[in-house]
Amino acid sequence: MQVILLERVEALGQMGDVVSVKAGYARNYLLPQRKALRATEANVTQFQAQRSHLEATNLARRQEAEAVAEKTQGLTVTLLRQASESAQLYGSVSARDIAEAVTAGGLTVLRHQVALAAPIKTLGLHSVRLVLHPEVSVMVRVNVARSEAEAEQQVSGGTATPEAFFEEGHGDVTDGEAEEASPEATA
Repeated sequence: MQVILLERVEALGQMGDVVSVKAGYARNYLLPQRKALRATEANVTQFQAQRSHLEATNLARRQEAEAVAEKTQGLTVTLLRQASESAQLYGSVSARDIAEAVTAGGLTVLRHQVALAAPIKTLGLHSVRLVLHPEVSVMVRVNVARSEAEAEQQVSGGTATPEAFFEEGHGDVTDGEAEEASPEATA
């Protein structure tokens, strides 16, 4: 199916390009999201008449997105989650969780703007791309930790392994409690 792109679409083309895509992709994504029009003669002439208006609107949205990207540059959000001793989360961190954390940090980001290939399922620092505009994206660091102390340790560049975290006494059990709870201490 031939479509006219109304905005830049990654891996397809720029605004105004007439591209050939599969019919399902056009019907289910490009057309409902208003990212493209069917490439009929009437739509081509309509697009040519409105092209300057569409480009001006796109430029304004891009400048707004670039301003937000400057504020977002170097942003780190911390998400506290429960995890096993092997650093595997009991659950996962999704795009919705990241969008809510960035929004809580003062910037409005929608779930569909978070480009996350797969949910995050381990503790640590993860780089996530936010697509603020089809032509503007920014990287955000997501710090997934069990506690605030562990999050600070990961950011400061210390070892973020679960073993090191528990060895330093940040775990659920303190050193004194561990000796009391051990079977050797009761025997």
